[in-house]
Amino acid sequence: MSVVITGSIAYDYIMSFPGYFKDHILPEKIHEISVSFLVDSMKKQRGGIATNIAYNLALLGERPKIMATVGEDFEDYRRWLELHYIDTSAIIAIPDEFTASFFVSTDKSQNQIASFYTGAMAHAHLVSFQDHVNGGIELAVISPNDPRAMVQYVAECKELGIPYIYDASQQIIRLSGEDLREGCTGSKMIVLNDYELEMLKNKTGWNDEQIAASTETLIVTYGEKGSKIHHRGRVIEIPIAPPRQIGEPTGTGDAYRAGIVKGVLHKFSWEFTGRLGSLAATYALEQYGTQSHRYTLEEFIERFRKEFGEWEELKRLETRD
Repeated sequence: MSVVITGSIAYDYIMSFPGYFKDHILPEKIHEISVSFLVDSMKKQRGGIATNIAYNLALLGERPKIMATVGEDFEDYRRWLELHYIDTSAIIAIPDEFTASFFVSTDKSQNQIASFYTGAMAHAHLVSFQDHVNGGIELAVISPNDPRAMVQYVAECKELGIPYIYDASQQIIRLSGEDLREGCTGSKMIVLNDYELEMLKNKTGWNDEQIAASTETLIVTYGEKGSKIHHRGRVIEIPIAPPRQIGEPTGTGDAYRAGIVKGVLHKFSWEFTGRLGSLAATYALEQYGTQSHRYTLEEFIERFRKEFGEWEELKRLETRD
């Protein structure tokens, strides 16, 4: 199956705050906010949305290709990806630049405050789908990236007839309403969380029905409340897979997306596909860092049965169909 994932590649600096952000933010002063949080720990991890999705897809037995730009400090990370059978041939190193960096603090309620330094990602528009369509692309993922590149990739996918998942999420704030409407319109899928859905509605001027009508499938995640898949007038509610322990939530959404991509590539039912995403997200949630979790496909299938029972599609997963 040929899937090309675009989006950020970054080093994550993950910090833990031992309190609650809400206790230190004054609503009446929100227009002039000035706060500082003393964190207990910080760890540097491999991250980035494109690489997180690809890593989880590789765990699920796929061999995705990533199309992105990185800095001169990327070679160790590249070797890590290749060891996990991820195609890095479309990852281009930019001279005299550092790979993007993501700084995030998480409080005791799993709320997060984050900042992102673009670094080499600012050059993502230099890489094009036009250069990577040999053999055909079954599915593309347009995830948060340099805004100029995201606009370009939407146009290229439409020109080349490549079905694409539109995941503006963290870049909704940087994209114009016109660009967001263009990205949504004609997409195979839109994936975002409930907060991002409200942001998308605000920027586009669309309501829920208009957003759902712009794409084949709209998926909205609700954290511990699960997710909802809107497809051809149906709303399919997907439960979570209960975690066995709580690590850190960064990257759970990316893991969820990987499960969804797996299901779409193999044309599984939406009920089954949503549960693939749910369990993949739980594996990520249970560990500290976005690529710290491990499992074999056989282990994943066994746990899926324990959480969700027997499904006909599991036989196809077992045979790697």
